[in-house]
Amino acid sequence: MSGSAEPAPRGNLRRVAGPGSGPNGAPRAIALSPILSARYRARDLERIQAAAPSARIVNLSVEGLADGPLDDVEVLLRGWLSSDAFDRLLVRAPGLSWVHSATTGVERALTPAARERGIVITNARGVFSRPIAEYVLMMILAVSRRLPQLLELQRERTWQPLEGQELRDVTVGIVGLGSIGRAVGSLASAFGCRVIATRRRHELGAAGTGDGDDVPVRVWGDPGDDQELVGMAVGRGPERVVGPDALRELLAESDFVVLAAPLTPETDGMIDGPALAAMKPGAWLINVARGGLVDERALLRALREGPIGGAILDTFRQEPLGGSSPFYDLPNVILTPHTSWSSGRVLDRSVDLFCENLRRFAEGEPLVNVVDPNAGY
Repeated sequence: MSGSAEPAPRGNLRRVAGPGSGPNGAPRAIALSPILSARYRARDLERIQAAAPSARIVNLSVEGLADGPLDDVEVLLRGWLSSDAFDRLLVRAPGLSWVHSATTGVERALTPAARERGIVITNARGVFSRPIAEYVLMMILAVSRRLPQLLELQRERTWQPLEGQELRDVTVGIVGLGSIGRAVGSLASAFGCRVIATRRRHELGAAGTGDGDDVPVRVWGDPGDDQELVGMAVGRGPERVVGPDALRELLAESDFVVLAAPLTPETDGMIDGPALAAMKPGAWLINVARGGLVDERALLRALREGPIGGAILDTFRQEPLGGSSPFYDLPNVILTPHTSWSSGRVLDRSVDLFCENLRRFAEGEPLVNVVDPNAGY
C-alpha cells in the first residue's frame, strides 16, 4: 500500500478497491489510541464506523494495551502513544500498513521499525493552524502592549501608564513555513506586522511563488467554513522567504521569532547558544512547535544574561515540565502547558480528516497529508 494510488478515471463506473483485506478494499480492523487528551465521543466512533462499516474497532490505551486482537489491524489512528509502545504494537499487528498521526509532528511514528516496514504515515497538517496562529498573535499583542507589566502593576495597586508598541513597527520571523507558519504569517501581516520566514524547500525569495508558499492551509471539518483557507484568509503573509542557511539573518531582524518547524535530526537543537546570540537585542522567542528545537540550557542563559528580551514557551523537551524547572521562576518567560493548539473544534477536525483519509483508503484514492519519511514531515 503506497498511499499514492491514482483514482479511477472519470467515466469509469467501476470503483477501484482499496488495499484493505476487508470487503471492497476496506480495512479489516482499525486501532484507535487516545487523541488530543480526550476520550473518543460516541459520535466520533459512529463517524469512523460509517467511513469503514465493515471494520472492527480496537481501542488502545496510552501504554498500547488493546481491548481486542491486533493481528488483523491494518489502520491505526495514533494519538498518545510512545515510540516504544508503537514499536511493540507493530510486532503484534503484522498487517498494519497505514498510520494516521493525530499530531502534525510524526517523530514518534517514524521509528526505524516503521520505516523498515514501509508503513505509510499521514499527519494532522492543517488541523491546528488556526488556534496556534491565534495563540501566537495573542502573545505578540500581550508583549507589545506590555500586558505582563500592566498586570504586575495592577497586583501592586500602582497607577503607572506604560508605552506600548504598534504592530506596524514589529517584525515577525517565522522558522518553518508549513501550514502553521503560513497561518501565523497571514494573521500577523493582517495586524500590520512585517513578516519574514525560513523554509527548508526554498527556491524563490518571495512568498507565494514557486515553492508551495501559496498552497492553501486546509481547515478540516468546520461547518460553513471554506475548506481551503490561505492562513487565516486575512493577510498577505511573508514579504520575504529564505532558506535555512539564512536563519541567522532572520534572527537578527526579528522582534519575535516564531518556531513552527518540524523536529527532525537536522532541526534538533537548532536554536542553540550561537543562534540565540544572533537574535536582535530585546527580541522574544515563541516556541509552538517542539521543545527539541531549542537548547534549553542555552536559552536559560540567554534569558538571564541577554541578548533576548524573553520567551513564550508552549513546549519543552520533557513534558510535563517538572515543578522544579527554573523556567517557572523567570520574569521574562510566559509558559503554557502545550495548549496553543487547543480549541473546541480541533477534535472534530481531527476526526473529520481521519475519516476522509479512511474513505480514500477504502476506495484506493491518494491519501491526504502523506509524510515524506526522508524529510520527516
